[in-house]
Amino acid sequence: MKKLPPLQAVKGMNDILPPESARWEWLEGLMRGVLQRYGYQNVRTPIVEPTALFVRGIGEVTDIVEKEMYAFEDRADKNGQAEHLALRPEMTAGVVRAMMEHSFLRDSGRRLYYFGPMFRREKPQKGRYRQFHQMGVEALGFSGPDVDAEVILMGSRLLRELGLKQGDHFELELNCLGQPDERRAHREALIQYLQQHEDLLDEDGKRRLHTNPLRVLDTKNPALQDMANNAPRLLDFLGEASLAHFNGVKAILDAAGVSYRINPRLVRGLDYYNLTVFEWVTTRLGSQGTICGGGRYDYLIEQLGGKPSPAVGFGMGMERMLLLLEEVGTLPASPAPDAYAVIPSADGLPQVMVALEALRAAGVSVVMHPGQGSMKSQFKKADGSGARFALIFGQDELARGEVAVKPLRAEGGEQVTRSLYQIADWAGELRTA
Repeated sequence: MKKLPPLQAVKGMNDILPPESARWEWLEGLMRGVLQRYGYQNVRTPIVEPTALFVRGIGEVTDIVEKEMYAFEDRADKNGQAEHLALRPEMTAGVVRAMMEHSFLRDSGRRLYYFGPMFRREKPQKGRYRQFHQMGVEALGFSGPDVDAEVILMGSRLLRELGLKQGDHFELELNCLGQPDERRAHREALIQYLQQHEDLLDEDGKRRLHTNPLRVLDTKNPALQDMANNAPRLLDFLGEASLAHFNGVKAILDAAGVSYRINPRLVRGLDYYNLTVFEWVTTRLGSQGTICGGGRYDYLIEQLGGKPSPAVGFGMGMERMLLLLEEVGTLPASPAPDAYAVIPSADGLPQVMVALEALRAAGVSVVMHPGQGSMKSQFKKADGSGARFALIFGQDELARGEVAVKPLRAEGGEQVTRSLYQIADWAGELRTA
């Protein structure tokens, strides 16, 4: 039989293996604790959604829909009808769809958070993959600037509790996109301005000139920065209500001592935003400078066929966040067990296994050496595991109903023996030593 070549993961869709996976668990656990303190609840939606959800929600002329979305036609049913499906490129539209479908906004607003994989067909690069992971929050059914500010305060707290410092590791940028009529007036002025400088625009800029001119201002092309900086500012087209909302957000952030920079060119990459938009940016990751971003999207629910309802939220890239934490040195060490069981002989295995189960029931993490090797090889494995103690189940100790507890780290003290019949009394020493 012909030997087949080994299969590999799709380029840009990566395995997450131990010990790296432990860092993900740590990050998710810390984030989950912060989010729950603000009253946010977990939501999980399908990875595959109708393609129309993202076309209508994100916008037909965005890069995501035009170039990056994994969209396909499913097999036809018995009537010859085939569904048009897509791997989710972001999750806000899916969360909104779920809330509408299950009437979750009927009685009150919802504060929700999620973790999960997203998919975009683009050239893989460090911190930007075809399958990537996001943590996000959505506050649905709340219209005031207080909720915008709460979401921003929560994002800033997340970063601080991850060990990051504003000014050293990240900055917060704000802008206000106003309402549709204000954006239309600005759009006309912006198109006129860009047409006057059309000879300077790159291919991306020319393509977006009449379809999504705001995104031209978001260009990363160094040759276009002066032109973009001198373009008409959307802030100058805002009416009284939009400015009052934005000033309300800023007043709360000022009172809370959260510093920020107004960035008139900040527009975000999706069509559904209005009023407040924000990003946390860093200079520590090269061109991948945005580590978290979001804003208010009061018209998306109606746009997707639901009853009009305000909303605000943000998304944070997990891969990019882990890269930043590694860069600044705030990632924790890989977790290690409290103890490692060294078992010289198979004769006492039943007694050993009962003792190990009692330790685990008492909250001790303990790894059992598989099979019986030499004492030297077992101690080498015990030391390599990172455990603080070796539990030596020798025949003499077992005959006395005891186990030898040997410290594997310098701060652990001297080797002692402990009774197997009083595990609950001394298990705490292994957990807290």
